[in-house]
Amino acid sequence: MTVTNLLRKPAAAAESSLLSDFLRRHARQKPDQAAFLCGDRAISWGTLDETSTGLAHWFLNQGLKPGDRVAVCSLNSIELVQVYLGLFKAGLIAVPINTRLKPEEVRYILGHAGVRMAFCEPCFTPLLEQALEQSDAAFPIFSRLPEAPAETGELSEVGPDSLAMIVYTSGTTAQPKGVAHTHGSLSETGLNGTRLTPDMSDHIRLLFLPMMHISGVWLLSAVLREGTVMVLLPRFEPGAALNAIAEFGVTTTGGLPTMLLMMVEEQIARPRQVSTLRSVIGGGDVVSPTLQHRFQEVFGLSLYEIYAMTELCPMTTNRPDMFREGSVGVPLEGVELRVVDLDGRDVADGETGEIIARGPARCAGYWKDSEATRAAMGGGWLHTGDLGARDEDGFVWFKGRKKEVIIRAGSNISPQEVEEALYKHPAVLEVGVIGVPDPVTIERVAAFVVLREGHTAAAEDLCAFARLHIADYKAPEEIHFRDTLPKNPVGKVQRRALKEMLAVQ
Repeated sequence: MTVTNLLRKPAAAAESSLLSDFLRRHARQKPDQAAFLCGDRAISWGTLDETSTGLAHWFLNQGLKPGDRVAVCSLNSIELVQVYLGLFKAGLIAVPINTRLKPEEVRYILGHAGVRMAFCEPCFTPLLEQALEQSDAAFPIFSRLPEAPAETGELSEVGPDSLAMIVYTSGTTAQPKGVAHTHGSLSETGLNGTRLTPDMSDHIRLLFLPMMHISGVWLLSAVLREGTVMVLLPRFEPGAALNAIAEFGVTTTGGLPTMLLMMVEEQIARPRQVSTLRSVIGGGDVVSPTLQHRFQEVFGLSLYEIYAMTELCPMTTNRPDMFREGSVGVPLEGVELRVVDLDGRDVADGETGEIIARGPARCAGYWKDSEATRAAMGGGWLHTGDLGARDEDGFVWFKGRKKEVIIRAGSNISPQEVEEALYKHPAVLEVGVIGVPDPVTIERVAAFVVLREGHTAAAEDLCAFARLHIADYKAPEEIHFRDTLPKNPVGKVQRRALKEMLAVQ
C-alpha cells in the first residue's frame, strides 16, 4: 500500500446499508487502497475489515454478548477506528469517554451505562482505574489490541435498530444524558455528511475533531460510507492541521468555530500551501459572520456552516451555493424542521420559537431515561431546546438556547448577538457572553474576553464599541478579561462554566 492509493476513485456505494456493510464492500472492491492515515502509519480497507472482524470475535471471546456496553477512551487513532468497527460487528455498544473528564465524571458514565469492559489508550488507563476505584463496578480494562485475535464461528447479524453507541452529552444541565444511536442512525448520520459537500469521490478528509464526540463520529461515518481517505490527527492543534493539509493534499475538513479561528490566525502568522482545500465545514457552535469573512479572506473559501446536535447530526447547512449570511442555512435532504410555539404550533415566518426536527439520523432516545426521551422526542420530533426563526425561503436563524437567553428588564437578549458585536473589534480573539443576576433588571449582560496577542483594549471601550453595533440595552455592562475561556472537549465555550467562575469570585 502506498500513498498513491489515496487518489484512486472509490466505487459508488448503495444508499441503504450499515457502516460495517460499507466497510466489507470497500474491502472487496479495493482491498489495498489506503483508508486511514495517522502520523507515519496507514491501514488499507482490506486490513481494516480483517482486523475489525478479528476484534469482534475477540470481544465476544472475553465473555461479552451482543448488547453489552464497552467503554472506549482514546485520542483519534487507527486503533480507535478498529475498536469501533470491531464493536459494531460484534453487536456490542460503544460508550465513548471524553478524555478530559475527571474520575468522578467517568464513574457516573460507567455506572449509568452499565459498562462491562473498557478499552483505552495506555495513557488513559489511570483515569479509568481511578473511576473504577470510586464505584462498585468491576470489569477488565484493556489498553492494547490483541496481536492476533482468533475468529471462532459466525458473528450474529446486527440490524439497523440495534444500538451501536451511547454518546454522553457534556452535561451543561444536571448529569449528562446518554444519547443512544442505532446502527441505522449512525449510518444515516454518515449519509448526511456525504450530502453536505460536493465532489466526494476523490476526497481526502482530515479529522481533528475527537471521535469521542458525535462530531468526530459523524465524519468517521461519512468516510466509511464514501470509501474515501481520512487523515487522523490525535488532537487538534492549528499548526498540525495546516501541516497535514499541505502534506497530504487534504480536500476537506471541519471543526468548531474556535478551531477554525485558530487556523486563520496560524495561517496568517505562518502560511502553508493549502490550495488543495475545496470545502471546510464549521459547526457545533454559531459561525459568526466575522469568522466567515476572515476565513474567506485567508483561505479563499466560504465555510459550509452546519447546525447539529448529538441527537441528530447535522440538521441544516448554510453552503456557498445556497447561502444567507447570519443564518444556519436550510434543512439537509431527509431532515424535516419546524419552528413552533409553546403549544407545538408552527409560528409564522420571521417569528421566534423552538426548533424541532426529525429524520432517519435522529437517535433512538436517552439511555435509561424514558422520561427525558418522551419530553424531547414525543411524537417523533426532536425538541432541540434551541430558539430560532425561519424566513420565507426556508433559511433558519438560530436565536440561542432557551436556557441561555438573557432576560434584562423584560427584554430577551441573545448571547450570540452580543458576542458577534464584540468579535468585530480588532483586539478581540474570543468572547463568551452570559447573563448574571441583577436586583433591578433581573439580569445584566456580562462578557468574558480573550484579547489577541499584542493588542490591548479597556473594558469601557469594548462596551462602547458594542453599542455601535447593537441596541444599548443588549450591550455588555461588564467585561471580564481572561487568558483563556473554558471549553468543552470539542472547543465550544461553556457558558455554565463562565457563570461558575463569577460565582466563586
